[in-house]
Amino acid sequence: MLRKVRTAIVGAGFGGIAAAHALQQQGQDDFVILERGNRIGGVWRANTYPGITCDVQSHVYSLSFAPNPRWTRRFSPGEEIQSYLLDVVRQFDLDKHLRVNADVVRAIFDDASGRWRLELGDGDIIDAEVLISACGQLTRPTVPKLPGLDTFQGEWFHSANWPEGKKFDGTRIAVVGTGASTIQFAPSIAPVVEHMTIFQRSAPWVVAKLDAEYGRATRWLYARFPRLQRFARGFWQAYLESLVPVFTRQPPLRARILSALFLRLTTFQRFVQLRGNRRLIKAATPDYPLGCKRVLLTSNWYPTLRQKNVDLCTSSIQEIVPDGVVTEDGKHHEVDTIVFGTGFTATEFLAPMEVFGRGGVSIRDAWKDGAEAFLGITVPDFPNLFILYGPNTNHGTGSAVEMIEVQAKYAAQAVDLLANDQAKQLEVRREAHDTFKQELEGRLKDSVWAGCTSWYVTEAGRITNNWPGSPEEYRQRAGQLNVTDYLTEAPIRRAEPQPMTMAIP
Repeated sequence: MLRKVRTAIVGAGFGGIAAAHALQQQGQDDFVILERGNRIGGVWRANTYPGITCDVQSHVYSLSFAPNPRWTRRFSPGEEIQSYLLDVVRQFDLDKHLRVNADVVRAIFDDASGRWRLELGDGDIIDAEVLISACGQLTRPTVPKLPGLDTFQGEWFHSANWPEGKKFDGTRIAVVGTGASTIQFAPSIAPVVEHMTIFQRSAPWVVAKLDAEYGRATRWLYARFPRLQRFARGFWQAYLESLVPVFTRQPPLRARILSALFLRLTTFQRFVQLRGNRRLIKAATPDYPLGCKRVLLTSNWYPTLRQKNVDLCTSSIQEIVPDGVVTEDGKHHEVDTIVFGTGFTATEFLAPMEVFGRGGVSIRDAWKDGAEAFLGITVPDFPNLFILYGPNTNHGTGSAVEMIEVQAKYAAQAVDLLANDQAKQLEVRREAHDTFKQELEGRLKDSVWAGCTSWYVTEAGRITNNWPGSPEEYRQRAGQLNVTDYLTEAPIRRAEPQPMTMAIP
C-alpha cells in the first residue's frame, strides 16, 4: 500500500520545481522545498545583472510539463525565466510546500533511524526520509585573490551580486574576466560608462546568437496550437543534439567536420565584426580548442570591443591599488569600479552545505579527489540522497533543464519504491558506482575537455562536470531506476560483544 514518504528538497530553481512536480505525479505530497533565498528561481534569482539572458533556446530551456507559449524571444531574458518559474509554482500548487529564507547548512544521515536530519541556518531542524539536492552548479561566485584588492577605494563586486539599481553613467569601469556573464553585461553598460577596461586572461570562443523576437501573432499561434510549440522544442533539441560530436569527439569524422565548420564560422564572424582590426582580432582569438571552455553565444561582444571608450587588456593583473589596476606590463589603469565576471565554483557540488552519510562519512572526504556519483545522482554511503544537476551531468550543448528533469523523475521513482515497501533504503552499490566511474573516465579522455583548464575540470585535472555523451543517451540510461544497482536494506549492525560474567555462588 502506498505510504507518504517525507522528502526534503534543497533549492527552488528548475531542479527543485521539477523534483516537486515529479513527486506529485507519484502521489506524494509530504515534501518541503527549502530555498535559502527570499524567492524561487535558483541561478535566475541570484543573477540580476544588466543584459542577463539565456543562451539556450526558450522552448528547450523550459520544463516539458509546463510549456510556455508566452516567451517573447528565442532566447529568454532572465526576468522572463524568473517569472515563468513563479507561474509554474502557482500552476501546480507548489507554494504550500515552499519555505524561503531556509538555508540548509548541514545534512546528517542517522544510521539508527534511517532518516536525514537537516540543520538550518536559523537553528531549525527538519527531519526527512529522503533528501533531494537541487543546489545547482552556478550559485557560488568566485573572486580571484588579487593582491591589494582590500586597498581599493572604489566599489567592487561580482556579477552575481549586482547592486540593485546600480548606475554607471560617466564612471570608469574595470571588468575582470571574459566569460558568459561578462559578454552579456559589458555590452549593456558600455554605452553609458566614461571608459571600460576589460581584463582578459584567455579569449572566449564566440558564436553568433541568432536571436529573434516572438511577436503577438507567433505567441497566439503557440497558445492556440500547442503542437507548433512541441515541434519547435523538438527541432531545437535535434539541432543541439547534432552538435554533441564537437565536444565528445565521437564519432570522429563527424566531430572533425563540425569542428572545422564552426572554426570557419567563428573566424569569419570575428573578422567581420571587428572590421579587420588586426590588434583586436589577435587579442580576441582563442588559444585553445573549440569547446574546451564554454562556447559563448553573442552578437554584441565584438562590436563592444570596437567602441572608442572600451579597451581590451590582455596583460595579466599584477595588483589592485587604491585608485585602479596595475598590470604586469607596468600600466596603471585608473578606475572607479571593478566588476568581476569570474564565474562560479562549479566543481564544489553541494557546497557550502555540509553533508554526512552513513557512519558519519563526509561528502567532502568522499569527494576529496573530485566529485563523482552514479549517473550523477547517487553516491555510495549516502542512502536516500539524490542529487540533481550533479557530477558529470552538464554538457557542451543542449539544455541543462532536460537533464535535470530526467534526474527529478529518477529520484521520484526511488521515493515510489520506498512508498510501496519495495525497499527499506536505497544506497547505490559500490560496484555499480565504480563501474560507471571507470566508463566515464575512459570516455572523457577522448573528449575536447581533456587537458583543458576550465570550470569543467578540477585543479587535479579531473573532469567532474560534463557528460561524455548526448542528452538523449542520458535520458535512455537514467530514464528508469534499476533497483539491482542499489542496496535496498539497511546494513545489519552487529552488537558489540559483551564481556562474560560468572555468577558467584
